[in-house]
Amino acid sequence: MSKTPSPTPSADRSGVWQRWQHGVVAVTERYLSWRRLRRVRRKVRMQGKHPLLDWAEAIGSAILIVLVINQFLLQAYRIPSESMVPTLLVGDRIFVNKLIYGPELIPGSIKLPSPRQPRRGEVIIFENPTYVAVGPALELVQRVIYMATLSLVNIDTDEQGRPRAHFLIKRAVGMPGDRVRVRDGDVEIMVGGAGPWRPERELMEELGLPYNVRRLFPQDSYPELRLASMARVRAAAGMRVSSAEALAAERIREIGRADYSYSNTWIARARYELDPHNHGLARDWRRLEHGWQVPAHAFMPMGDNRDDSRDSRDFGPVKLDKVLGRALFHYWPPSRWAAVR
Repeated sequence: MSKTPSPTPSADRSGVWQRWQHGVVAVTERYLSWRRLRRVRRKVRMQGKHPLLDWAEAIGSAILIVLVINQFLLQAYRIPSESMVPTLLVGDRIFVNKLIYGPELIPGSIKLPSPRQPRRGEVIIFENPTYVAVGPALELVQRVIYMATLSLVNIDTDEQGRPRAHFLIKRAVGMPGDRVRVRDGDVEIMVGGAGPWRPERELMEELGLPYNVRRLFPQDSYPELRLASMARVRAAAGMRVSSAEALAAERIREIGRADYSYSNTWIARARYELDPHNHGLARDWRRLEHGWQVPAHAFMPMGDNRDDSRDSRDFGPVKLDKVLGRALFHYWPPSRWAAVR
C-alpha cells in the first residue's frame, strides 16, 4: 500500500505566505474603498454647504488653534507703558513662553506646577496683584478675545477707555529667600537673606546679563528728592511748605516724574516724621528703610525704567503661581526683531 507524501516545510511556508498576501490585499482594498467612499460623501456634503458656513468653520478652526497655542505655549503681548525702557518700548509686541513655568489649564484659575522657576534677571509676565477683577465670566471673555486677536483687541478698559493693567511685565530681581532694599535709587540684594548687601549691577554682571536699568534722576539729585518728598507730604496734609522744599519740588518736576517707588522711602519717612506716634506709618517706613524679605515661592520683579515703574516696591513680592511666562522675543516692529534679555 502506497502512502500519501506529507507536505514539506517549504510548502507550508509558501502556503502561509500566500494567505498573508491575500489578507493584506483584502485589508488594503477595504481601506481604499472606505477612503474613496468617505471622500465622495465629504464632496457631496461640501457641495451642499453654504460658502459662508464653510468660511465660518475655517475661521473658527484657526481661532481655536490660536487660542490653544496662546494659552499653553506661546502668547502675544503688547507693551503698554515705559516701565521696561530701554529693554521694551511702548507699542512693542512680544511673544511670551507660557510653558516654561507651568501653563494655565483654565485662564485665571488652575495652573500646572513646573520644576523650572524664574531665574534672576529673566523678564517675566505675571498677574497684577492690584488688579480688581470684574468677574470670572467677563474676565475669561476678555482674555479669550485678547489671545484670539494676538493682543490687537483689549476690551479690558477703564472708564476713560484706557487698558487696565491686568498683567505686568518686569525683570525678576529678588529671588526666594533674598532680602532687597533700595538706597538712593540703587537696588541692593542680600542673597539668600545672609551675607553682605550686593549691588544689583554686580549680580547681573556675574550672570552675564546686560544691566539695562535706566534712571531718570542722577545720583546728586537725591538730596532734593528727599526735600521734594517732604514738600508733597506737607502739602497733602495742608501744612506750610518751606521755601527750600518748594524749590526742591520744582527742581524734581523739571528732572522727571516723581510718582512711584523711588521716592516712597522718603515719602514714608516724611509721613512718619510728621506723625511719629502712628505705628502704621512707622512700620511702613521701617519696611522701606530696611528692605523686603522675599518669601519662599515668591519673587520681587522690578521695571528696568527704575524711576518710572510701578512694581514690587509698591505691592510687594509676587507668588510663583501668579507668574505666567517668560518674555522670548520681539515680533513687532520688524526693526526690533531680537530676543528679550
